[in-house]
Amino acid sequence: MLIWLADWLTQFETGFNVFSYLTMRAILSTLTALLIAILIGPKMIRWLQMMQIGQTVRNDGPESHLSKAGTPTMGGLLILAAIVISVLLWADLSNRYVLVTLFVVVTFGIVGFVDDYRKVIRKDSKGLIARWKYFWQSAIALCVAFYLYSSAQQMEETALLVPFFKEVLPQLGIFYIGIVYFALVGTSNAVNLTDGLDGLAIVPTILVAGAFAIFAYVTGNVNFSAYLNIPYIPLTSELVIVCTAIVGAGLGFLWFNTYPAMVFMGDVGSLALGGTLGVLAVLVRQEIVLIIMGGVFVMETLSVIMQVGSYKLRGERIFRMAPIHHHYELKGWPEPRVIVRFWIISLILVLIGLATLKLR
Repeated sequence: MLIWLADWLTQFETGFNVFSYLTMRAILSTLTALLIAILIGPKMIRWLQMMQIGQTVRNDGPESHLSKAGTPTMGGLLILAAIVISVLLWADLSNRYVLVTLFVVVTFGIVGFVDDYRKVIRKDSKGLIARWKYFWQSAIALCVAFYLYSSAQQMEETALLVPFFKEVLPQLGIFYIGIVYFALVGTSNAVNLTDGLDGLAIVPTILVAGAFAIFAYVTGNVNFSAYLNIPYIPLTSELVIVCTAIVGAGLGFLWFNTYPAMVFMGDVGSLALGGTLGVLAVLVRQEIVLIIMGGVFVMETLSVIMQVGSYKLRGERIFRMAPIHHHYELKGWPEPRVIVRFWIISLILVLIGLATLKLR
């Protein structure tokens, strides 16, 4: 929005040209989202406390979590507000990739909001019934998938980019829709499962979003894409603004979510952030790299699948508790140790994902 104003003002003062540079807008997007989150955060936390919108804690979980009961949740509203406002201010809103990403942020956020609302306000412990949550996630993902497939303007937009191989770029055809679907729904639920400790989900989200800013920049730059031998997709460069907005909003939220947390993001934040990471991976054609960089999310999800599968098939549990971060807590690891070690693992995996740009 502001780039249109800056473009108009350049006829009076050429200095406004600085706002046309992607790097400058990326910096401003980060700072805008960060400041919005930090400035609004205390007021939102007080409002959530006043409305008694507090976290419920599982009785069968680690005893250390009992003290978390009543901590304000639905703080994801703060993250989403910071992201959306920052993107509206600094991104080119004529870019359809930006609009698709905003659509995912808002719609997945609505699904999470309904789930949180039923849990913490209507005191329904089940929240949004699982099948309905999955239905709406699926409906949104399929809408996005069909739109992207039908509006693709070049072959590279629907090809599968395989890391570490220069010439492997198979066309997905109709299977592209399935890839988009699983990327959005799978990542959304994976981040949701990871959001169980203070700051555990938001830092890997920040790291992955920051890495996707680099992927978006080089994929949308004809010179860098040719040098790195990756598909050139012009529209992706504007996604840098979305990625940096996520980074800024995430850092602002972490200010209040770091141990001991003053607020939790809730499903409104985790479902929206997960879905957004999924659609970013699709748009920059890095779905496989998302699995690598989001390895913490994958690990958390697999631990739940393995735990449930083992209990149903053998009547035995593999872990003391799933997701796996609770397993380590029950083994005696202090919560901050679990959190920081998972952050370190996430950083390593993101660096490996970035290495795929050059190791081809």
